[in-house]
Amino acid sequence: MKSDVKRKLGKRLKIIEGQVRGLQKMIAEDAYCIDTITQASAVRQALSAVEDVLLEKHLLTHVVEQMKGGSQEKAAREILAVYKVSKRK
Repeated sequence: MKSDVKRKLGKRLKIIEGQVRGLQKMIAEDAYCIDTITQASAVRQALSAVEDVLLEKHLLTHVVEQMKGGSQEKAAREILAVYKVSKRK
């Protein structure tokens, strides 16, 4: 993975870390339920955005290399595995 993508993902994850800490504080302080749910939703959306970037990079690099190298079945299994995980949301 390119260093600029790693840097951007690292920055996003630090923001998410702060959001999770904020969420923990809200729960500890019995914050208003709707506000807490809104914060939890923001965390979930932020993690989903990170997941999307990782999946895109994987498909554009590793899966393409596998298919070019004759490992089409392995590539297909990985794509299906990610698809199944994403359906659990």
